[in-house]
Amino acid sequence: MLMTYREALNQAMREEMQRDDRVFLIGEEVGYYQGAFKVSKGFVEEFGPERVRDTPITEAGFTGLAIGAAMAGLRPIVELMTFNFGILAMDQIVNNAAKVRYMSGGQLSVPMVIRGPGSAAHQLAAQHSQSLEAWFCHVPGVKVIAPATPYDAKGLLKSAIRDENPILFIEAQLLYGTKGEMTEDEYTVPIGKADVKRPGHDVTLVAYSKMLLLSLEAAEDLAEEGIEAEVIDLRTLRPLDVDTVAESVKKTGRLVIIEEGWKFAGLGAQIADSVYSKVYDDLDGPIVRVTGEDVPMPYTRPLEDLAIPDKARIIAAVKQVL
Repeated sequence: MLMTYREALNQAMREEMQRDDRVFLIGEEVGYYQGAFKVSKGFVEEFGPERVRDTPITEAGFTGLAIGAAMAGLRPIVELMTFNFGILAMDQIVNNAAKVRYMSGGQLSVPMVIRGPGSAAHQLAAQHSQSLEAWFCHVPGVKVIAPATPYDAKGLLKSAIRDENPILFIEAQLLYGTKGEMTEDEYTVPIGKADVKRPGHDVTLVAYSKMLLLSLEAAEDLAEEGIEAEVIDLRTLRPLDVDTVAESVKKTGRLVIIEEGWKFAGLGAQIADSVYSKVYDDLDGPIVRVTGEDVPMPYTRPLEDLAIPDKARIIAAVKQVL
């Protein structure tokens, strides 16, 4: 059956809240407004205001509250209206959530999920269009997940809620309305395992979140020219499944990494470095990155389009490595 990305997230949280009464949802407008993007539709009616908590506009405050709740034995899900607002909670995320287990010598855990939309949507301008996953991936002690499909979004969110570590779960805003095949059976998707979304033998394309869908479109166009691209969805950014990418590159000899974030010190640089050490003798050309431009996101639509990777740039990168 078909299900939207939004519905998959809703179903994952609902199932986990039904399964475990320690799980609760907290954030701005998650209750009676049903979430800024309606991901928590129907929750306050089913679970009540004690487990679906509306908060003031204070990311540092309610993220810190959730960290304390997790340390005390609950399993909070924190919804950020956008991960751009997560900057306001960076002290809580970096200095508390990520470090409590280490600083307590393993006596305390912080089993919590911080989730919400990230990256650019349509004309949200410089302060609301940022891809900040590389920031979070830099911090030891947290896991970072960025699923591209409804199936993976549901399975990974369920795994994240059950995990004993703090997890950043980044949902691209433009994915909420996309649809994908879904099973009616209970399932989870393992954290830290990439997935080959399209087999090929000429070049490896590595992407995540909505760049995965763009890469699949580019692969279809390339196939019409006789170029078979293998497309890998990272799904989890930290821990990073380097082995799956390396095995693909050993077969194709070429690697193109696609990310929406800024190029300088971006996640693609880490992917390239991690893979390079495993496939040096198998590469037939340089590793190429397709990234967002190193600029604040423009507001005007034509300039916004120029700042974000598109299908043409992916195809050009593939032909460069070929």
